[in-house]
Amino acid sequence: MTLSNSSDAVARFWHKYMNSLIKSGVKASAAKYYARHAQAYVAASSGRRIATHSAGDVEAWLAERGRVDGMAAWQFVQAVEAVRHLLVMAAAPAADGVDWAFWREGGRTLAGDHPTIARSSAPAPVLPDRPGASAGPGAGDRLVAVIRQRNYSIRTERAYLGWLQRYLRFIGGGDPARAGGVQVKAFLQALAVEGRVAANTQNQALNALVFFYDQVLEQPLGELGAFARAKRPQRLPVVLSRDEVMRLLAGLQGMHATMGALLYGTGMRLMECVRLRVKDIDFGYGQIVVRDGKGQKDRVVPLPTRLVVPLRVHLDKVRGLHSDDLALGAGAVYLPDALARKYPNAPREWGWQYVFPASRLAADPRDGTVRRHHVHESSLQKAVRAATRAAGIDKPVSCHALRHSFATHMLEGGYDIRTVQELLGHSDVKTTMIYTHVLNRGGLGVVSPLDRA
Repeated sequence: MTLSNSSDAVARFWHKYMNSLIKSGVKASAAKYYARHAQAYVAASSGRRIATHSAGDVEAWLAERGRVDGMAAWQFVQAVEAVRHLLVMAAAPAADGVDWAFWREGGRTLAGDHPTIARSSAPAPVLPDRPGASAGPGAGDRLVAVIRQRNYSIRTERAYLGWLQRYLRFIGGGDPARAGGVQVKAFLQALAVEGRVAANTQNQALNALVFFYDQVLEQPLGELGAFARAKRPQRLPVVLSRDEVMRLLAGLQGMHATMGALLYGTGMRLMECVRLRVKDIDFGYGQIVVRDGKGQKDRVVPLPTRLVVPLRVHLDKVRGLHSDDLALGAGAVYLPDALARKYPNAPREWGWQYVFPASRLAADPRDGTVRRHHVHESSLQKAVRAATRAAGIDKPVSCHALRHSFATHMLEGGYDIRTVQELLGHSDVKTTMIYTHVLNRGGLGVVSPLDRA
């Protein structure tokens, strides 16, 4: 399709384009803004027929559009949808070659409280000089300070702080240093009896308060004795068959296909995947180093041979984005403050870039620095849910189900439990033992009498 030089023909085309948008669900008041994005795309194509545009042409324009200063995330998403609708309307082959989901995710940036960057969003409180001093109203600050000294995850910090606050309300806002095991035991029992919380929830509250009394107040609780415990349900993880995994992965497109295959092929957790850095993929040794996993542990997982070529192609594309960012004076990826201070040039080096970057630059919510963060984890979560529905899989599948399936299929393949434990990064083999249910298929391996009849 080529737009005629006739002003009337051009006006008719854009009128038709906006009507098509409205029919597809775009509000009439917004259609004109979509048209402006599409017109900007056409103007940048130097008169070439839209049907001749390649996916690379489209993505290059979107990448440039994503670097426009002052463009809000929702405006960028609008631009992506405007161009997609234009290509579909023109029946351009490029419409099927662009990873639209990846570009739409440019509308999701990392908020200031996102686990990747929240740790250094504010300085840790300073501990009082006197160990074991009365906590008083500063109990939460002291807890946060100790947690950050131990470099625990931001999610652990939030959970422990939340439980401390609930406990302080339970004891009427009193000084926890003057309370003790009796009050803690009463609080945990109330959670189970009155709150009817799950066993894991009660255990997390217990861990938080044990940590607070032991590490912050230096007043260990000791043996709490018997108290009402929440009943722990015996549930098995959601595991997909090999056929279901392949059907699910076949429904993922572009970057999401590579990410989903990595989750299943390596057993990585979702956040471990989205935070992966270029330097941690070792093509020579065929392995991936997972940095700072759960429990602040590094581990090595295999790089699936089938992903070598797709990953190399993907990284070539990412390197092009990084080079363009550097040319604009950007290109500095997020690093924790300590690393950024120790290696001031590292944020712009290729090896430190995210393997799965966001589709557009965005201001860091902490200090306003324009960066290219990693893709938001919700991107893959939504893609996996959509692929699950498309594959006709009735199980409640999440990204973590791919990790469960990896572990289960490894054991089915004859690998020993200790090997699987190391690959998953479990500190206790008991956690890995849950996957041995595959060895007891069909009710502890027995044959149903119906099948013998």
